[in-house]
Amino acid sequence: MTTIRDILGHADLKTTEIYARIDGEMKRRALQSAFTNLTPPDAMPLWHQDTDMLTWLTNLGR
Repeated sequence: MTTIRDILGHADLKTTEIYARIDGEMKRRALQSAFTNLTPPDAMPLWHQDTDMLTWLTNLGR
């Protein structure tokens, strides 16, 4: 089985661990920069045009 250590060519797993650490802020920035909004901002979702669905959702918690 190929591991990250093998791909990076490290002889020791401890070396790989140095590069494998990431904190929450780094994760957030990476996800935020990778995010691409595929829906145009002015597109209305189909369910939003369904008056029966909107009525049902409005009455759901009553």
